[in-house]
Amino acid sequence: MSAPEYHFVTHWRVPGTVDEVADVLSDATDLPRWWTAVYLDVVETKPGDDDGIGQEVALHTRGWLPYTLRWQFRVTESDFPHSFALESWGDFVGRGEWRLRQDGPHVDVIYDWRVQAEKPLLRTFSFALRPLFAANHRWAMARGEESLRRELARRDAARRAPADVRQGRAA
Repeated sequence: MSAPEYHFVTHWRVPGTVDEVADVLSDATDLPRWWTAVYLDVVETKPGDDDGIGQEVALHTRGWLPYTLRWQFRVTESDFPHSFALESWGDFVGRGEWRLRQDGPHVDVIYDWRVQAEKPLLRTFSFALRPLFAANHRWAMARGEESLRRELARRDAARRAPADVRQGRAA
């Protein structure tokens, strides 16, 4: 039996610039700090080139359903800051692509994720629980948009703080 295939297209609209959003999304090892609802651990296993191509990371993730996923990805394409793509393996096997477009003071973010569910639990029960697994993905991505908005606001506040506050000194 082949692994169940899923195709998700997620749309976010966040305040900021394409450069700011790309800086956050492209730093995979920082995901557990700002996207805490989903990313339990991320470890870089191979650095990429100057454009990030070839970088490999190992991830431990969760959703609201009572299971976790272990998977890895490799950055395969980059047109920083406008797009980057990855190939995944492990509990997820497939391809994801992030696309970012500036629209006034906002960034339109699209994540196109085509993946096969290889985790035995997902393979076994996908025929019956496919809508639940899809809802779990939507929940995780909604937490991502909320978390990205908070991270962008945090970075903006840090940039606006007086130099003495940024350096940890009292005024």
